Amino acid sequence: MTSLSLAKAAVHDGPSIFGSSGEPSDAHERVVFRHDHATGLKAIVAIHSTVLGRALGGTRFYPYGDEHEALADVLRLSRGMTYKAAAAGLPYGGGKAVIIGDPATTKTPELLQAYGSLVESLGGDYVTGGDVGTTADDLDIIGTTTSYVATRTAAAGGTGDTAPLTALGVLHSMRAAAMHAWGEPSLSGRRVGVEGLGKVGRRLVGLLLDEGATVIGCDPSPEARALARGLHPKLALAERVIDEEVDIYGPCAMGGTVTSASAEVIRARIVCGAANNQLLDAPAGDVLQSRGIIWVPDYVANAGGLVQGVGELEGRPTDDVQRDVEAIFDTVDQILRVSSDQSITPGSAADRVVRARIAAATSSADRP
Repeated sequence: MTSLSLAKAAVHDGPSIFGSSGEPSDAHERVVFRHDHATGLKAIVAIHSTVLGRALGGTRFYPYGDEHEALADVLRLSRGMTYKAAAAGLPYGGGKAVIIGDPATTKTPELLQAYGSLVESLGGDYVTGGDVGTTADDLDIIGTTTSYVATRTAAAGGTGDTAPLTALGVLHSMRAAAMHAWGEPSLSGRRVGVEGLGKVGRRLVGLLLDEGATVIGCDPSPEARALARGLHPKLALAERVIDEEVDIYGPCAMGGTVTSASAEVIRARIVCGAANNQLLDAPAGDVLQSRGIIWVPDYVANAGGLVQGVGELEGRPTDDVQRDVEAIFDTVDQILRVSSDQSITPGSAADRVVRARIAAATSSADRP
């Protein structure tokens, strides 16, 4: 196992994520690389912050083009987990892991066990869960070589797939945004475009249809489209939905779809989905704001899976965890009120909430 400090990645050692100005930086506490030749494992674990508690975040198994692409993704995702936990009021920090490879062809029990050993070697500073390309069954295998794992199957003592509660959190985020956009938290009769029909997207489609919404979905995978349509016959399919005439655009695939250019052509009144890092850059959020489009920060909307993982680690009853996920509605409402009252973007409003919580925890830790 090799732990590297890369200047370009702004990696450093130490518990603070704040620069000298007191503002959060992009520096990570620890980034660990592992190439296990015996199993073919190529993994990166990024621990962004443990100020609020040990780092918690899923493992993404994805065929990145190269290690630089994988590193950039894991650094963004782990930082997002710090913000996600803080926004949800959870006593955990942010971390993430990526495994480089196609899960359909390179995933083996031996590789997953080798990855579990990597997680175990970090001594509990990082607790992993599921993400794109990993399932609860995979986490059971990972859990044979580490105890620092959440959202395993019920048979293994876990709470299972995080997709249902992640989708539920997105649904309630949409309802809160609808209240600000149209005066009532109802999605009945609204047209929603869901981009990405994977684990979370499919669940969200079903919840939206149950709410009385009309749903248009898209996904580059024929298998994903067929599965979603088989489960939800009322789902309409399109080549793309980002510029469709919809009330809500729901990005639920990979991030970075909202750019300064695409923000100019979005026709929806609300942008809210499960994808991480939806805005390619801050100017994209400014464009949405200038056009009167409400964006729900992704790390707030998609926190349901994290809430589930924390509930499992703490042994909380299922009903309590679900109520916590439904309470994402209140967090979104608070953020959108701050955004409106202070004439700032929802992203800036959410960041202020997060920074205040982290700063308070930092100050408390610094006191003798």
